[in-house]
Amino acid sequence: MHIKIAKLKYLYYFCVQNCVCFTKNQKLMFDFSVVTQWIDKFLLTYMSSNLALIIEFVLIGILLLAAYAVFALFLIYMERKVCAFMQCRIGPNRVGIFGILQTVADMIKILLKEIIHLKHNDKLLFNVASFLVIIASVCTFGALPFGKGLQAVDFNMGVFYLLAISSLGIVGILLAGWASNSKYTMIGAMRSGAQLISYELSCGLSLLTIVVLSGTMQLSEVVEGQADMWFIFKGHIPACIAFLTYLVAGHAETNRGPFDLPEAESELTAGYHTEYSGIQFGFFYLAEYMNMFIISAIAATMFLGGWMPLHVPGWEAFNGVMDYIPPPVWFVGKTLFCVFLQLWIRWSFPRLRIDQLLRFEWKILMPISLINLLLMAVCVALGITLL
Repeated sequence: MHIKIAKLKYLYYFCVQNCVCFTKNQKLMFDFSVVTQWIDKFLLTYMSSNLALIIEFVLIGILLLAAYAVFALFLIYMERKVCAFMQCRIGPNRVGIFGILQTVADMIKILLKEIIHLKHNDKLLFNVASFLVIIASVCTFGALPFGKGLQAVDFNMGVFYLLAISSLGIVGILLAGWASNSKYTMIGAMRSGAQLISYELSCGLSLLTIVVLSGTMQLSEVVEGQADMWFIFKGHIPACIAFLTYLVAGHAETNRGPFDLPEAESELTAGYHTEYSGIQFGFFYLAEYMNMFIISAIAATMFLGGWMPLHVPGWEAFNGVMDYIPPPVWFVGKTLFCVFLQLWIRWSFPRLRIDQLLRFEWKILMPISLINLLLMAVCVALGITLL
């Protein structure tokens, strides 16, 4: 008992001495790396470094998967409620208070459903495809900075990592369409491939615009560079254009209306995952919603300050009040705001044709993104910023 009390006291004093970091405005903010460092030191006192590293990897993996599942279930519930509100309906209201457990019931149901095995398909690629889609989504999710020190990985080229690893999902989609041996899935996969590869360019150029402004590709440094003011305000008109361009291109990458050509129900049944059932279909379903969260989280990180609170130069009292809100609350709140914008767009516009979709990217978004990147480079070279 005395040993446990001593350990708790050690953790308390360790946090008191190290849990505070200072931004440019000298505001107090909790540093979550203190907790991770304490866990690392605690494990090293009782075991070898290799075993401690393995345990840390397992703990991080469990936390990531748990957070991944919770956010996915909440996003499904959120879309149902937002859709119902926009269409003057009630939405889920049976299972749990306000239907909040409806998505949990649906998850249990899909886990218990039978997986239907097809006869004339490539079984290896058919099974691998769903895992590739979910792995790409989870790996991208792990790089998101929920708070200072609260992210699984923090590469010095974090923006490049996000663009690279998130693009692997298209491989799973193409494999799913090919291996299913169906004309509906193949057409859906080819549409998805053309769509994702096209709009990935506009997404990358929009993020590069902020990289030029921030001068770094490390996500933690990008967020810390917005301590005084978010880049969407600090970067003048080019940052606003990049933000809008990224939202449109990112929304198209998630294959959701009005850009849901790969899953057009009236034409392709369910698109590239028509032949999937049970948990395999659940992987595609889960990855689609989490990709929506990831796109919104990247927008919040690069343009809206990430976990940084809203600071207005000269408004010290206002800034002090904003600092009381925990960093993860800021990050999740900004991300859900961007998710709401995506849902608003989905339930407000009709589906485009495939030729309209590709023409919009190559003839409108791409030139705008290129010119905007050049404009931001000129502004940075001339020192034209708000601060």
